Amino acid sequence: MGELVGRLAADEELDRETRGRLLARLTRLLAASARTAGTRGIARGRWLADLFTAIVPHVPIRDRATLTAHHHGLTGEDLADNMVKVAARATTAVGAAGGALAAVEFAAPPLLLSAPAQLAAETLVVAAIEVKMIGELHEVYDVRVQGSGTLRAAAFTTAWARQRGLNPLEGGSLTGALGAASKAALRKRLLRTLGRSLTTMGPFLTGAAAGAALNRTATRKLAASVRDDLRKLGGPAPGLPGEHPRLPS
Repeated sequence: MGELVGRLAADEELDRETRGRLLARLTRLLAASARTAGTRGIARGRWLADLFTAIVPHVPIRDRATLTAHHHGLTGEDLADNMVKVAARATTAVGAAGGALAAVEFAAPPLLLSAPAQLAAETLVVAAIEVKMIGELHEVYDVRVQGSGTLRAAAFTTAWARQRGLNPLEGGSLTGALGAASKAALRKRLLRTLGRSLTTMGPFLTGAAAGAALNRTATRKLAASVRDDLRKLGGPAPGLPGEHPRLPS
């Protein structure tokens, strides 16, 4: 599951057919996992949170030099703008793919059995794309989180759950494992995202349109909040190497 979510989150060039196929495969894996988790764990968000915590370390976070190269030499705020555009396009595509998958099976017994798992699949992928965006925005704004992949994954997961940027000087937010408060925030945020994914279950392709629009809006709103925090920490995003961020007065 980690590899599937990692690919869906990291590969920005996926075509619609491939994305739908990977999402369907993830749905099947989640359906099997959900049966062992039980209704209570699923309803409280514990199952989703545990899965997401295990999956996030599989999502690659690129450094600023790699991001600049990938985005055709863009730097600073222009690079951040383009990254947000790409992330919003990706979450939009996930919502559309989920809606299309539901439309194919609408009102058929397979959908009634797989719908919860499909919603979970969409939720995990959208969350992973947004966590990746948050981690890479920290790189662009030169607010770097040091440490192992596990530590960084936990830190950016906390940032996503709270919809905020991270201050590396606040050691409490940078631990290798999520604390009780962060776990509670993560469960709450995942359940909200799951609720957003419910729109993809609309009949025919109305769900695809609704899911796409809601995901796009939510991703852009999250990016704006995180970027505001990062500007306060280090000023505007640095440009070319050798340029330094302007510290706030």
